[in-house]
Amino acid sequence: MIYPTALLATVVGSLLAANGRVIEAGGLWLVAGVAWWEGHRRGRGCAEAAIREHRLSGLHMATIEALALAIDAKDQTSGSHIRRMQSFARALAHAVGVSDDEVQGIATAALLHDVGKLAVPEHILSKPGPLTDEEFEKIKIHPQVGFEIIEHVPFPYPVAPLVLCHHERWDGAGYPLGLRGNDIPLGARILAVSDYFDSVTRDRPYNKRMSGDMAMLLLRQESGKALDPTLVSVFLELLPTLPLADQALESGEHDMHELARSRRLLENGEKAAFANIARAHQEIYALYEIAQAIGSSLGLADTMALIAGKLTALVPFSCCALFVGDEDKGVRCRFAAGVDGDDIQRIALRPGRGLAGWVMRNRRSLVNARPAADFEAADMPPAAPRLRSALVCPLISNDRVVGSLALYHVDQDFYSDEHRRLLDRISEQAAAAISNSIEYEQTREASLSDALTGLPNTRYMFAHLTRELARAERLGTEVAILVLDLDDFKNVNDTHGHHVGDRALREVARLLRETVRPYDVCVRYAGDEFVIVLAGCGLEEAEAKRLELQQAIHDVIFEAAPGCPVRIGLSIGAAVFPADGDTYEALLATADGRMYRDKKSRKSLGIRSRASRQRESLVLEDLPESRTLAPAVQTSTRVN
Repeated sequence: MIYPTALLATVVGSLLAANGRVIEAGGLWLVAGVAWWEGHRRGRGCAEAAIREHRLSGLHMATIEALALAIDAKDQTSGSHIRRMQSFARALAHAVGVSDDEVQGIATAALLHDVGKLAVPEHILSKPGPLTDEEFEKIKIHPQVGFEIIEHVPFPYPVAPLVLCHHERWDGAGYPLGLRGNDIPLGARILAVSDYFDSVTRDRPYNKRMSGDMAMLLLRQESGKALDPTLVSVFLELLPTLPLADQALESGEHDMHELARSRRLLENGEKAAFANIARAHQEIYALYEIAQAIGSSLGLADTMALIAGKLTALVPFSCCALFVGDEDKGVRCRFAAGVDGDDIQRIALRPGRGLAGWVMRNRRSLVNARPAADFEAADMPPAAPRLRSALVCPLISNDRVVGSLALYHVDQDFYSDEHRRLLDRISEQAAAAISNSIEYEQTREASLSDALTGLPNTRYMFAHLTRELARAERLGTEVAILVLDLDDFKNVNDTHGHHVGDRALREVARLLRETVRPYDVCVRYAGDEFVIVLAGCGLEEAEAKRLELQQAIHDVIFEAAPGCPVRIGLSIGAAVFPADGDTYEALLATADGRMYRDKKSRKSLGIRSRASRQRESLVLEDLPESRTLAPAVQTSTRVN
């Protein structure tokens, strides 16, 4: 480019030379003035160009920073990791005497150190628990990928080698190159210390936040192992002066007006933009955790407790409830946790009634429905209802409705369509797990219950006895075991048929359940034998309960057929822990022996009673005619 001032100077010089005149002082001042003006003009142009270049460089850095923060929001749950890490790295680099250009290179590498995680599958980054060996191998590729992404970017300072080596260890056990000690670039070692400290002092999907003291202790332990010992010492001395809270990057090098304006625009928009990115991946984290949680539990209550614990991160609630049933028999609440949870857990609804019934019948979700509708449909309006909005979704597994998932909130109209979308997604995952849990509980109940009487079976009894005896030994209390056997029950089956005998067993089971305490366990042991476990019961109480049970059974006259009453007797033997034994085998053997002695005693009493009645009958037959009313009385006595 030809500047006008340069052209003017050339013309003046040519004219003076052409005339052959001696250059006078005035001419010299003219030439000097023109030269000065040209130099000033060029200098100002260079300064403006430098400013423009600096601004452009700053904008480029702001763009890189924005993209790096987007990656950070995608990978992290606590946010601002790279901001803190960059702040730590700058301070540590200055403290060890690194040049300004190298400091800027380290700060840029801190921004981009995890860019290679773009090549790591989402389910691995989102995994809340420990990684498998195969998953960790996949994680280990991110430094190499990051290096390959940025190695051809013409940064004026080294960046790519620092990204490549930021997971190398001082002891040589790092990756991807296995470098050791001072072979690792200084900038990469600075990044490693900064990254290590920040990672352990914030919540991550796979670890909980450490306190500052614990983090410093861990840093000392890793000194000379994972981390450069000299840098660790400097960092620990420097740490009290470092701001540990989330903060923006220092912009001492980029304080130009245009860069400041660009940063303000970025920072004004980053909260919303990065929050949206983080929320999107938080949804993946939560769904992954829910899937993992529901796969680790079989019981319905445990499954729901895990789901509720993970669900609150996505869809807030004051109370979470599960309703189970079908469209024909109605539904009832099987789980409720939170505000008014005890009241909600008592809700039982007829088919199609209440929010849960409507959702199950129509296979559609309800948003901001009225929670009181469930209480009203169950004829149990709460005394002081606190819940004011409900979000209810059907649970559909294999095209079969197994129940509904209900979230309640104390605020009016709290839930949005976005909440409904999230709960629908979770319900899709949860439905199969809840269906499996229901089937598991039904199968488990069947395996631990007697099909005929509904009482627990022997498998349940042995597990229960093991727990009760261990607890009694620990607390120094007693446990009584009663072994019961029906008297002459074979005659009922032989005379009236097994279907009548089954009916009699069910009736006896009902009476036994009603006679013992709610927390005692009554078991059908085998055939016509039963076992009752009485917690915290000594010998005197066991004897009293034995007599009470015998009287209760004796007082009931079972009708084998209309007009055909049958009285059932019961022989019982008792044993008490620890007086009669310290194992359930010993206790059962002792109680069983005493039961047979009781049966023998009752049988001999029964024989004497029949012989006595026969003698009375013979005497009555020999009495004179005037006493013929006596047989009638005797007959009446026999009936009673």
